[in-house]
Amino acid sequence: MKKIIGSIVLGMFGWKTDYKKEFQIKKGVALAAPHTSNWDLLFTLAVFWKTGINIKFLIKDSYTKSMFGFIFKAFGAVGVDRKNGKNMVDFAADILKTKDYVFVVPAEGTRKIVKKWKTGFYHIAKKAEVPILLGFLDYKTKRGGFKKIINVSDSFEKDMEIIQEYYLAFTAKYPEQYNPSIY
Repeated sequence: MKKIIGSIVLGMFGWKTDYKKEFQIKKGVALAAPHTSNWDLLFTLAVFWKTGINIKFLIKDSYTKSMFGFIFKAFGAVGVDRKNGKNMVDFAADILKTKDYVFVVPAEGTRKIVKKWKTGFYHIAKKAEVPILLGFLDYKTKRGGFKKIINVSDSFEKDMEIIQEYYLAFTAKYPEQYNPSIY
């Protein structure tokens, strides 16, 4: 059903998917960038649903425990209790060690321009020993998908250079709010 919904949403807005089928992983971290608009979530979900990847994303548990929590969970939300000082990296990595999920993480952590990206996605993948799927949205070409996968190495700097180079090619909905300088 999600494949059909994803295809309909993308078709309604004139978007296409661009991905390599061999990257349809069952467990990992999907980096989502650029992230400058609320529309990014809709198109990201649609792209991943269309490809059949079982994605999840972390959200404050107040959303998943609310009266409409079932809707957030249906979209893939996993509630996190941030009041008890839980380490998000440990929380997500522990889940990935036991479940076949792909956690989608917006690298910037916000829709506003940032000086550098957050690196929690990298540390989650390293701790859980899973790959990083490089997802993208390109508003210039109206294409979304993933064309590269990174197996985390022992060199944070080398891995981040590869990731940064990959993301230089994409245009955000609001380009003035996008900084692909990630570290």
